[in-house]
Amino acid sequence: MPTALITGASSGIGKAFAQELAARQTNLVLVSRSEEKLNQLAKQLQEKYKIQVDVIVKDLTEPNAPAAVFDATKVKGLTIDLLINNAGFGDYGDFAESDRERQTKIIQLNILALVDLTHHFLPLMRQRRSGSIINLSSITAFQPMPYLSVYAASKAFIVSFSQALWAENRSYGVRVLVACPGPIETNFFAEANFPPALAGSTNQMSTSEEVARESLKALENWQPNVIIGDFTTQIRTVLARIVPRKILLEMLVRKFKV
Repeated sequence: MPTALITGASSGIGKAFAQELAARQTNLVLVSRSEEKLNQLAKQLQEKYKIQVDVIVKDLTEPNAPAAVFDATKVKGLTIDLLINNAGFGDYGDFAESDRERQTKIIQLNILALVDLTHHFLPLMRQRRSGSIINLSSITAFQPMPYLSVYAASKAFIVSFSQALWAENRSYGVRVLVACPGPIETNFFAEANFPPALAGSTNQMSTSEEVARESLKALENWQPNVIIGDFTTQIRTVLARIVPRKILLEMLVRKFKV
């Protein structure tokens, strides 16, 4: 039975991945800083699907946290067949007026932890000539985002990094996918301190369950990336690449400034 390690597994997309993979008879390693939520989810999935679920309570913004997660899997004697780098967060606001520590933690979690975990587990997958990695990005990756500047930039990094790894590792039998969802029905907007007027301005949102299912389908098809969302979401990612940058930025700053 294969084993998947999921970061940010206690809620939202991470939890949806855990539930979907458990239904597919995949053993799980759930990583999050929310011990109570992880234990509740682990118990539920073990009882319902009769799989093995290990819990690692760790704040991935802490120094050496990814190494500690990797070491914990070694101690448990686990082979990770699928790594899902899902943990991440954003912060709405004018960068110059924002909290410096919160901005740097976005980079530590969204980029540094993702890169570090990937570097720990990818070489073992290459040695086995099998394994998969899903990195969670966002459609914000396709354009600079005023008032979400660090978050969007971190997601752009994930797209570029993941697609390069897809190309480097195909010949080793290792699949790498970057998933780019549009707006999702999670607590992202609340955690990112979005003004209520902006948080409620999105008409069509995907569910976390849709993100998990479509990501796994794209992974099975060896795709390097998948954009998840309605037709409007798909069009926005195309327009972001062809609209002159000055015009695009002027449109975005008007939309997101309150």
